[in-house]
Amino acid sequence: MEQYDVKGMSCAACSARVEKAVSKVSGVSSCTVSLLTNSMSVDGTAAEQDIIAAVRNAGYDASVKGAKKAAKESDDIRDTETPRILRRLITSLVFLLILMYFSMGHMMLGLPVPPFFEGNHLALGILQMLLAATVMIINQKFFVSGFKGLIHLAPNMDTLVALGSGVSFAYSTAVLFMMTADHSGSLMNELYFESSAMILTLITVGKLLEARSKGRTTDALKSLMKLAPKTATVIRGGVETTVEISQVRTGDIFAVRPGESIPVDGVVLEGGSAVDESALTGESVPVDKEAGDTVSAATINRSGYLRCEATRVGEDTTLSQIIKMVSDAAATKAPIAKIADKVSGVFVPAVIAIAVVTAAVWLFVGQSVGFSLARAISVLVISCPCALGLATPVAIMVGSGVGARNGILFKTAVALEETGKIRSVALDKTGTITLGEPVVTDIVTNGATEDELLSCAASLEAHSEHPLAKAVLRYADERGTLRTEPDDFRVHSGNGLEGRLGGDIVRGGNRAYIEKTAAIPESTLSQADKLAEQGKTPLYFSKGNKILGIIAAADVVKEDSPAAIAQLKSLGMKVIMLTGDNEKTAAVIGEQAGVDEVIAGVLPDGKEKVIRDIKDSGKAAMVGDGINDAPALTTADIGIAIGAGTDVALDAADVVLVKSRLSDVPAAIRLGRATLRNIRENLFWAFIYNIIGIPLAAGVFIPLFGWQLNPMFGAAAMSLSSFCVVTNALRLNFVRLYPKGEDIILQKNNIIVKENKTMKDQLKIEGMMCPHCEARVKNALEALPEVDSALVSHESGTAEVTLNAGIAHEALAAAVTAQGYKVLE
Repeated sequence: MEQYDVKGMSCAACSARVEKAVSKVSGVSSCTVSLLTNSMSVDGTAAEQDIIAAVRNAGYDASVKGAKKAAKESDDIRDTETPRILRRLITSLVFLLILMYFSMGHMMLGLPVPPFFEGNHLALGILQMLLAATVMIINQKFFVSGFKGLIHLAPNMDTLVALGSGVSFAYSTAVLFMMTADHSGSLMNELYFESSAMILTLITVGKLLEARSKGRTTDALKSLMKLAPKTATVIRGGVETTVEISQVRTGDIFAVRPGESIPVDGVVLEGGSAVDESALTGESVPVDKEAGDTVSAATINRSGYLRCEATRVGEDTTLSQIIKMVSDAAATKAPIAKIADKVSGVFVPAVIAIAVVTAAVWLFVGQSVGFSLARAISVLVISCPCALGLATPVAIMVGSGVGARNGILFKTAVALEETGKIRSVALDKTGTITLGEPVVTDIVTNGATEDELLSCAASLEAHSEHPLAKAVLRYADERGTLRTEPDDFRVHSGNGLEGRLGGDIVRGGNRAYIEKTAAIPESTLSQADKLAEQGKTPLYFSKGNKILGIIAAADVVKEDSPAAIAQLKSLGMKVIMLTGDNEKTAAVIGEQAGVDEVIAGVLPDGKEKVIRDIKDSGKAAMVGDGINDAPALTTADIGIAIGAGTDVALDAADVVLVKSRLSDVPAAIRLGRATLRNIRENLFWAFIYNIIGIPLAAGVFIPLFGWQLNPMFGAAAMSLSSFCVVTNALRLNFVRLYPKGEDIILQKNNIIVKENKTMKDQLKIEGMMCPHCEARVKNALEALPEVDSALVSHESGTAEVTLNAGIAHEALAAAVTAQGYKVLE
C-alpha cells in the first residue's frame, strides 16, 4: 500500500472527487482518501506519476508521503493550519469591523462618520465595496479552490462559500452602479457588501474551530512521536559515545542509565532494573528487567544500569510500529463511511441546483431580486458537506488514539468498526487463556522430603529441553534447591530420563517408564489420577527401586482470564475455547476459565473451519498468539493477536493487544462499539443539520411560520456544524474501557505479584542435623502469619522465607531459636 499526501481538499466532496479520479487509473485496485489527515492510500500496480497526475487533473495536488519529509517525523502531523487560519481571521475581522461600522453602525444606529461621508451615499457604497473586496482578497483561498472545483466539474464546499459571497458582492456592485443615477439613497438598503465579507469571516471562524479540533484528534499520535528518543549512548571500542538515534544499528551495544529513555528495541546483556513501559502499554507498574529480557524504545529505565544489544532500530521498533498502525488506521475508511461518501459525491451540485431553484421560485412569486438572492445565498452558505466528510474519520482517529493509549492497536478503520459488531469470540487456549508455559502446581512425596524429591528431579531435568523440565527447574531455582551433576545420564525418548546420583540410579518420567523399575503405591497412583483429572501432568521420580514421589505441572489459567471472559459474556458474547489439547485437559481449563463451549483436539486448519462455522451465526473474532493461530486469525471477521505472540500472528491479526492481557479483548469491543455509536451520532447530526437547515434557508417556513434566515446567520450555522461533529468525536476520550475499578484491580495485582517476587528473607541456621530438624524449623516459621512458605535445608543450614507482609528479621530468628537452634549473623 502506497501513501500519498493530498493538498487542496476542503470537504467530503473533494475527497470523493480525488478517490473517484484515482480509482479510474489503470492498475489501481483500491483507493482511500482521508479528509482528516489529507492523505491517500492506494493499492495496486499503478505508477506513482500516474496517480499524482490523476489527482492534479481533478484539481488538487499530491506527493508521495515522506518525499518532502522534513528532518522531524512529527512534522507530518504538526498543526500548521490553525496558526495560518488564525492570522487570516484576525486580519479579516479588522476590516470587517470597519465595514460593519460604516454599513450597519452608521446607517442603522446613526453612528458618526467623517463629514465627507455624511449624506454621500455613493461614497459610502464605494467604501463598503473596497472593504469587502479586501476581506475577499484576504480569504481568496475560498475563491481559488471553489472556482477551480467548478471548472473541473467537481464543486466543493469552497464553491458554495465562494458563490454565496461572490453573488452578494456582484449584486451589491450592480446596485452601486444604479446608485450613480439615483441619488436618493433609497438603494442603500439593497447593498449586501457586509454580507459577502461576513460570510467569509464566519466560515473562517468555523474553519479555525474545526482545525483546532482536528488537531486534537491527532494528539495521541503526536504524543507517541514525542516519546521517540533523539540520542543513544552506544558502546564502541569499549568507549561510551552519544550518537543520533538514526546512527544506531542492529547489533550495537548501548547503555541506559537510571532516568533515561531506552533508545531502540533490544535485549538486556548486563544489569537489572525496573522499566516503565506505560508509554507503550498503558501499564503504570514498572516491569523488572534482567539479562535476557527484551526492552522497547521510548520506555524509561527507572532504577539500575543496563547494557543492551539493539535488535530493532528505526521504523522496526515497537514504538514506530505502533505509530504506523495508528496512522494507517486514520488513513483508511470504515464501511459506514460509504454512506457519507455517496451523499457527498452529489451534495454540492445538488445544493447549487437548490439555490438556483430557490431564487427562481421567489422571483416567480413576485419577490424582489434582493430578497430572492438572499434566500439563494442562505442556501449556499448553510449547506455543510464538511460535517458529512468529518463524521467518520475524526471518530476513527480519536478511537484509534484511545486504543493506542491503552495498549490496543487497531490496524485499520475497518477493524475498529467491525470490532464493535462482534457477536462471538473464539479464544486459543495456550498463551491466551493460559500462561502458555507449564508451571509446577503440586508435589506429592512418598517417603522422601520435598527438597530431596525436587533436588533429584532438578538434577535430571537440567539436561532436558522439554517444557515440563523447564517448569521443574524454574520451581527448583525459586526455592533455592541444590542440584547435582548426574553420571551416566541418558534420555529414553518418549518415556523419561535416567542418571546416577551418589551411586544410586535416579529416574524420572511417565508412569509406564517408572513402573518398570519401581513399585508405585496405590495411594500415589490415586493422587496422580486426581491431578490428571484436573488437567495437570504428573511426572514420576524414583531412586533405585523406590518411588520418591510425583511432581505435577500444568499450563495454568492467567489470573485475569476468568474475569475477562465474564466481561465478554456480559457484553452478550458467546465465548468458545479452541485447543489442540485432549478433551479432558481442555474441559478442565474451560471450566476454570468459564467459557461457554470447549472445542478440543483441533489442528490449525481445524481452527479455521471452526471459525467459518461460527461466522454463520454472526460476526466472530479470533484471539490467539501462535503461528498455528494465523489461519484462524485471518479467517475471522476480526483477528485479535496477543502482543507477546509470534510475528506471524501479529501480521495476520487486525487488532494487537500490546499488554498480552485477555481483559483487553472486552475493552477493545467496548471501544469499537463506542466508536461506531459516535460515528452514527455524527452522521445523524450532519444529515439532520442539512435536512433542517437547507429548507429553512430557502424560505420554506416563511409562509407557515414567518421564519426567515439571514445569510450571515446561515454562515455562522455552517461554521458551527463541523465544529460540533468534531467535538462530539472527542468525547470518545472519556469512554470507560474497563468496568469501574477493574483497572485499579489489575494494577494492584501487578503490584502484589511484584512484591511477592521481592519480599523474601534468608536465615543461616546452626544445629539442624536431619529432615526432622528441617520440619521443626519449617513449621515454626510457617506458623507466623507474615510467612507464606519456608524452604529449609539441614544440608546447607539455610531457610529461605517467602513473606506476604513485612516482618523484622529478628522475629523470624526468634521463632527458630525457640525450637532450640541458633541463627547466625
